[in-house]
Amino acid sequence: MKINNFLKLRDFQKIIIENEKIELDEVLLSRVNASFHFLKEFSKNKVIYGVNTGFGPMAQFKISDQDTYQLQYNLIRSHSSGMGNPLPKEEVKASMLARLNTLSLGNSGVNESVVLLLKELINRDIVPLIFEHGGVGASGDLVQLAHLALVLIGEGEVFYKGERKLTKEVFESEGLEPIQVEIREGLALMNGTSVMSGIGIINAYKASQLTEISLKLSCAINEIVQAYDDHFSASLNGTKKHSGQQNIARKMREYLADSKLIRKREEHLYTHFEEQEKVFKEKVQEYYSLRCVPQILGPVLDTLEYTETVLENEINSANDNPIVNVEEQHVYHGGNFHGDYISLEMDKLKLVVTKLTMLAERQLNYLLNYKINEILPPFVNLGKLGFNFGMQGVQFTATSTTAESQMLSNSMYVHSIPNNNDNQDIVSMGTNAAVICRKVIENAFEVLAIELITIVQAIEYLGFQDRISSSTKALYDEVREIIPAFSEDMVMYPYMEEVKKYLKKSKGS
Repeated sequence: MKINNFLKLRDFQKIIIENEKIELDEVLLSRVNASFHFLKEFSKNKVIYGVNTGFGPMAQFKISDQDTYQLQYNLIRSHSSGMGNPLPKEEVKASMLARLNTLSLGNSGVNESVVLLLKELINRDIVPLIFEHGGVGASGDLVQLAHLALVLIGEGEVFYKGERKLTKEVFESEGLEPIQVEIREGLALMNGTSVMSGIGIINAYKASQLTEISLKLSCAINEIVQAYDDHFSASLNGTKKHSGQQNIARKMREYLADSKLIRKREEHLYTHFEEQEKVFKEKVQEYYSLRCVPQILGPVLDTLEYTETVLENEINSANDNPIVNVEEQHVYHGGNFHGDYISLEMDKLKLVVTKLTMLAERQLNYLLNYKINEILPPFVNLGKLGFNFGMQGVQFTATSTTAESQMLSNSMYVHSIPNNNDNQDIVSMGTNAAVICRKVIENAFEVLAIELITIVQAIEYLGFQDRISSSTKALYDEVREIIPAFSEDMVMYPYMEEVKKYLKKSKGS
């Protein structure tokens, strides 16, 4: 893929998930070079933050000409101070691509060696060691991006061919040269929102998968209970003006089009009505977790789509400081590195993913509680009641995991703590928000895996294999390749993990 200007999230998916190689367009390199040479000339006899001044609250200190390059190295090394778990490989690669893209806009004044080396690292699957903890998201992801910059100058550590190794060793084996820091490469690499955005892009991709999975599982449960079709009809949902709700309802109609189990109200409750009947045998309406799927997943879909728009805008924006404008022959000082846009979206995304998880947990409970579904044995137990336990044990895992996500859904966006000698007096906590959002997403995959196993067991018990929709039948068949129908109790965790892996390979909405 040739990179020139605007990168879409689908481009990230091709490069990060599908491992497509990248090339840099000559126009891009010309833009980078023009920015670099302009800043080098413009900064002579002027005070430019981060070029000939200290950083942050020490910006009032002038740096001598002979120390300006060493200043950049000092910044990178001193801020390579992250802790905690290493970020997953796909998140780091997405962050690298986001950083490459923003530096390529020609607003950062970096030498072309920076973007050229970033391209090589991405293409050769050399992944810098970057830690979860360290960023407050105000001057961007300072600490996390310092670890990226550390690798670019040939120091620090990387993950390479499944091993954690010294950068120097890997560069030698791959024939790569570290960058020679020029006028402001340290600050330009570190000032920005690329790590929170990179994590956010992967989160959005996985949230899209979850939305599609939840939709399909919701359809399957409606089939199991032989629900009426009016709650996902175009007529009913068309009276509510939200596009997310209407799209979810439309997809439900598509997935359930060939189901032999979904019923029409007019063929049952609107006909053959016995006036003397005081307690209706037919359920008049389903529980909310079955009947309100368009209204619950609709906001999830709308939120996800807006989050994707914000992420695309951010990765295609200049988000460091100062901003170099070659056309106007000027350098502007400001705060484009502030991560509030991403922080807020990660909070919103984890909130709706938690609601999606809650929906799955309630649907699961509906299937497991024979007193409310009235068609299945307790805990969808295909064995001997009282002697065997069915899905009883796994429900505890789904319940506790859902509860954890509910707790994690508290906002990071409003948890600003001043630091940096109060220079950063209000911060975004964007990287924290993105990391916690990832945890909530991971939890959702676990709960949906448990729900899917239960759905397949319920279909087995009812003998509905030949009556379910082709969409549900595909799920049934694929899960049965992983876990056989079981009536005797068995150790569940290996199967649960395999079904979770299966779901994570699915396509998004």
